[in-house]
Amino acid sequence: MTQKTIGVLGSTGSIGTQTLDIIAEYPDRFRAGVLTARRQWQLLAEQALKFRPDLVVIGEERYLPDLKSALVGSGIEIAAGEAAIAAAAAHPSVDSVVTAMVGYSGLIPTIEAIKAGKTIALSNKETLVVAGELITRLCREYDTEIIPVDSEHSAIFQCLVGERRDEMQKIILTASGGPFRTYSREQLEHVTPADALKHPNWDMGAKVTIDSASMMNKGFEMIEARWLFDCRPDQIEVVVHPQSIVHSMVEYRDGSVKAQLGVPDMHTPIRYALSYPSRLGTVMPPMRLEDYMHLTFERPDMEKFPLLGYAFEAIGKGGTMPCILNAANEIAVQAFLEGEIRFTDMPKVARHTMDTADWSPSPDLDTLVATNAEARSIARTYTDKIAKK
Repeated sequence: MTQKTIGVLGSTGSIGTQTLDIIAEYPDRFRAGVLTARRQWQLLAEQALKFRPDLVVIGEERYLPDLKSALVGSGIEIAAGEAAIAAAAAHPSVDSVVTAMVGYSGLIPTIEAIKAGKTIALSNKETLVVAGELITRLCREYDTEIIPVDSEHSAIFQCLVGERRDEMQKIILTASGGPFRTYSREQLEHVTPADALKHPNWDMGAKVTIDSASMMNKGFEMIEARWLFDCRPDQIEVVVHPQSIVHSMVEYRDGSVKAQLGVPDMHTPIRYALSYPSRLGTVMPPMRLEDYMHLTFERPDMEKFPLLGYAFEAIGKGGTMPCILNAANEIAVQAFLEGEIRFTDMPKVARHTMDTADWSPSPDLDTLVATNAEARSIARTYTDKIAKK
């Protein structure tokens, strides 16, 4: 395998740091060509000195002097700002781009990477949630391949390799159920951000962990799967699998079901996304099935976790509705993390925003940008109203 140069957008986050673990594990296969972060300039500087990329970018420009000071004499190119991150995604030295940024902020850089013909290792699910139709059209236009990084979508991707897509009948998307799977509605009224950040299986960033607790994450993954695998929403079934060993399944028209299993460790799908179509060896101990004698599956409770149902509603409506839901959720999650609203208020913010924001059936990028701004404003006003009660 020829050495690939990797651009890591969001290198200081959970997926970004684990991507760098893989690059360090296989120095003959991969090198880090571009690293970007939003505000963690100290960690970005440490990563830059270790991996010696061609370019590092810090999103918040106020940290540029600190980053330059930390990297003085290194010879590494340094830039700052949102436009610089988008440009970094198309850097000429890069072969593949890992989009590990969180939230809506990953959309424009991913578009720039697609237009530059880079292979996309997609971790930023919001890109397809907000602009799935646009992104898939651009991938066809620029002949760009997306390899999913999320464990569930990686599992589906692996189950489909070598199969005819028209023989796929159903995608079975597994969910851990998060830390509140067995909680009553009354108990959910009193959970704290600290409670919600204690995921039983996965080590993830704060935003994704809260989304997992509310099952919004699974709703977004359903929308992402709809676009990644060119299927209808009614071909996607969500099942709760608390052990997180079966990462997802595909049912075929002959009744066969293929599943991908593995321990809950994001290094595995990241490694696969970077090395595809090859598989690289690992020093990780093999999974022993006798250690997982009881694998259980159950239906999600959409009354207790309504955000999952809102995701199905949003993709059914189409147009800008998934963008509206994503914007509202990002505002609600931040308000919850800051102690301004309760866990059970987050669906209320989403519902109000979906019912209030202007909807467009066939949006272009400018429309999506405007919709995102409007929905965020509506959601922020509503969270402020709740906080004052």
